[in-house]
Amino acid sequence: NIEECAFYTIGQLAHLIRTRQVTSLELTTMYLERLKRHGPTLECVITLTEELALKQARRADKNIKAGRYLGPLHGIPYGAKDLLAVPGYKTTWGAMTHKDQVLDETATVVQKLEDAGAVLVAKLTLGALAWGDVWYGGKTRNPWNTEQGSSGSSAGPGSATAAGLVAFAIGSETWGSIVSPANRNGVTGLRPTFGTVSKAGAMALAWSMDKLGPMCRSVDDCALVYSVIKGTDGKDLSVVDVPFQVPTKKALKSLRIGYIESAFKDTSTSDNDRAVLDRLRQLGFKLVPIELPEFPTNSLSFLLSAEAAAAFDELTRLNRDDDLVRQVKNAWPNEFRQARHIPAVEYIQANRARIVLNQKMAKLFETIDIYVAPSFWGDNLLRTNLSGHPCVVLPNGFNEKGSPTSISFMGDLYKDGEVVAVAHVYQRGTGWHKKYPEKFNSD
Repeated sequence: NIEECAFYTIGQLAHLIRTRQVTSLELTTMYLERLKRHGPTLECVITLTEELALKQARRADKNIKAGRYLGPLHGIPYGAKDLLAVPGYKTTWGAMTHKDQVLDETATVVQKLEDAGAVLVAKLTLGALAWGDVWYGGKTRNPWNTEQGSSGSSAGPGSATAAGLVAFAIGSETWGSIVSPANRNGVTGLRPTFGTVSKAGAMALAWSMDKLGPMCRSVDDCALVYSVIKGTDGKDLSVVDVPFQVPTKKALKSLRIGYIESAFKDTSTSDNDRAVLDRLRQLGFKLVPIELPEFPTNSLSFLLSAEAAAAFDELTRLNRDDDLVRQVKNAWPNEFRQARHIPAVEYIQANRARIVLNQKMAKLFETIDIYVAPSFWGDNLLRTNLSGHPCVVLPNGFNEKGSPTSISFMGDLYKDGEVVAVAHVYQRGTGWHKKYPEKFNSD
């Protein structure tokens, strides 16, 4: 039964394809059928790229038969957050204002995945203009509890990956948009170091903070996808080429792993989070108590609003923001308009302060290589998005309501390989990533 493969990891699927036990066309057809069956329930699909997917799958199978194997993503079906341009298909940004937009370009990430033999089966939902889980067609659902939203803004990538509708997905993060839906839907996400993955062909929200990254069923899968999508393209000049080096087993044990002591002592911190530290010690890691450098990080959050308002200035000027679905006080239309009143002097001073924050974080990473934190503790999420540090978020259990919970590992700039390696050892030693929502795993 091909549907038994729906929740397989990329590594497992790649083995089946390479050894010709299944074809890419069979896998692609299976995932397309699951997207058609469950997509409406989860409201996680904007556009099925069926014609393109079948063409790419047939090409992948033809290459296999000819002895041309392109690597572990060869023939693997995936979904892309619908802020990535794909010619011939709508790129809606999840917004009523752009629901018929067709961009005649291919996002670099999509092109790199195609070059590696991957098969694009769907463009997945995002909260309109990359905020939340409400898009112009509805509210994306959490497959563990369909009464609940999937969180966002990488709503569709989180929901579809968790429900076994794609083998993996590409999401994006500016301030929590990979971490939050990965947490809610119980998947594993990698938010890479800023400037290691090209944003060419992707919607801009905040040019100095946007990051594209994989959302998968395991840390290993995230590493496989990241190794393909990283690197320069001559278009996004903020991107640099750095090696993706995963440390050896011996080097791994010598890494200095910090944990935010006050976070794990906090009474609001869950037992699931505290158990992570015990498990890491059992796995042979030496943990170092740390505290994040003191800094008024939240006072810099308006930088994102200012960049977003600039990105969608025309929308505001033409009053087209009235067409966005979410019109509550705390939504984009008001954010865009309020941001127009940010004084230029304050904006400049905040960017100067951001440099100081980055310097303080650099000092911290002189004493440690990686640190662990509850995914939403304090200002850590905003802080590391402002500083551009990489993060792996992965499941660490369930709460009393049966919903997934997560833990986050942060690494030094351009040391994505180190944080991936430590997160992998933890994940391999637990197995929470092998739990799937029953409703979508029993048909």
